[in-house]
Amino acid sequence: MMVFKYIFWVLYRIWFYILVALPILILFPLLLISILKESWYPHFFKLARGWAKFILIGMGFRYNIEREQIPEQGKSYMFIANHTSMADIMLMLVVVKNPFVFVGKKELAKIPLFGFFYKRTCILVDRSSPESRRAVFLRAQKRLKQGLSICIFPEGGVPDESVLLDEFKDGAFRLAINHQIPIVPLTFADNKKRFSYTFFSGGPGKMRAKIHKFLSTKGLTTHDTRSINESSRAIIMKQLKAFE
Repeated sequence: MMVFKYIFWVLYRIWFYILVALPILILFPLLLISILKESWYPHFFKLARGWAKFILIGMGFRYNIEREQIPEQGKSYMFIANHTSMADIMLMLVVVKNPFVFVGKKELAKIPLFGFFYKRTCILVDRSSPESRRAVFLRAQKRLKQGLSICIFPEGGVPDESVLLDEFKDGAFRLAINHQIPIVPLTFADNKKRFSYTFFSGGPGKMRAKIHKFLSTKGLTTHDTRSINESSRAIIMKQLKAFE
């Protein structure tokens, strides 16, 4: 019986990468045009949302989205969520309709095909480099001035899968305070079970997501960074435990 499970997991992982690559190949000319100018990014974002839906549906994931508050179009936000799966990127794109830019690790830029667009549309960070972390703030500031939002997974690197929710780094919260934009916590309940970083694991099924009430940063200063960090983490942790 286990032999069949291992065969399924191998084929399931291969199928995932096929689903990732196929729309990029088909839509390559449109995607390429949409990144020629930064002002055209919202068009790229729409294509990316379609790409994400295609992958989730193709993998047999049934996503269910609960919203306590809905982001307004034309406003900038800081979107944050727990991070335990490669599918987190896709689910975030499906859940959030406001055009946003990911802040992500530079290693993903090495993935063939996907990496080509990733490094041209996302804000890449080398967590081992203080200069890189400072550059993130400058690039994020530019994107926010263009009316876009930012998305950061504040756990940073992928945590041990036995950890329900790792500690949050301060970058997302400091950035939100500096620009006085609301923080939008999201909880992804099932991504670890559906498609974790463990190769021999996962399978089709439900993916629950919840957009929580926004946390205002108006009037806050950098001295409040740790406090709002902990408040955001507590919201997501409470929801993860409620989902169990």
